[in-house]
Amino acid sequence: MRPFLLVSNRRCGRWRDHRQVIDGILCRVRTGVQWRDLPERFGPWKTVHERHRLWSADGTWERLLQQVQAVADTAGEIDWDVSVDPTIVRAHQHAAGARTDPPPAPGSKGAERPEHQDETPWQSLRTRLVEVGAGGESLGRSRGGFTTKLHLSADGRCRPLPLIVTPGQRADCTQFKPVLEKIRVPKPGPGRPRKKPDGVTADKAYSNGPVRNYLRRRGIRHTIPEKADSQAARLRRGSRGGRPPGFDEERYKKRNTVERAINKLKHARAVATRYDKRGYVYLGTAIAAALAIWLRCEPPQDQTVE
Repeated sequence: MRPFLLVSNRRCGRWRDHRQVIDGILCRVRTGVQWRDLPERFGPWKTVHERHRLWSADGTWERLLQQVQAVADTAGEIDWDVSVDPTIVRAHQHAAGARTDPPPAPGSKGAERPEHQDETPWQSLRTRLVEVGAGGESLGRSRGGFTTKLHLSADGRCRPLPLIVTPGQRADCTQFKPVLEKIRVPKPGPGRPRKKPDGVTADKAYSNGPVRNYLRRRGIRHTIPEKADSQAARLRRGSRGGRPPGFDEERYKKRNTVERAINKLKHARAVATRYDKRGYVYLGTAIAAALAIWLRCEPPQDQTVE
């Protein structure tokens, strides 16, 4: 991962060792402890927090995750029969009251651009803020308080692919296309990155015309059960209602892979409960937890269901 990490330009002093800082970030992601309560062996907590904030803003965590996925794809360890589902995350009261200032920009203290990167991550920063809901910081209102919804897809080995953060009241089906469009596993050498899965499995929340038309347009086979009201409306129309969508019950049993991926993500306490005020920082926290899942390199398991 070293080629994808920030490199100091020596104008703002020496950077603390990346290994020590990453250990501190992963400790905080796993335990959910407040930044100022990090153990002293990880160095100053402000340094660890600022590094995590910078890497969440410029997309460094996403590039690291894509690099790890590229290595796994080269070894043939990714099952491209993916599943899609969201999960609700309760936001702590400390997650409210974020400032309105934008993320760190190029040229600011500690915001040196890596030598191997171009201006693209910084130019697309405004777009990234729109994706994570900069207006309300991806905090939605509910009867229990603030909530955030984490949308993701997972491969057949229960490992997260891309992640998207929205307010808690956002409908599941509205983020189906963005989740699939965000799949991007680069090739180690020349060639286009892989963006198309072999198949998609989802629950009834994604059973509508736009979702099915999008999958047919991209040539992706899918297994999505039909809603009862949609089935009744189709039957009432008789021959004009068309044929029922195809549904493979045996293949639908593998949809639990995304549920198990969510369960793994929520083993990280900073993901299971949102403490970050800024939406893009919480997205970086979730991606760091996903990166830890990929780095464990668990052995493949038999996915057959008796």
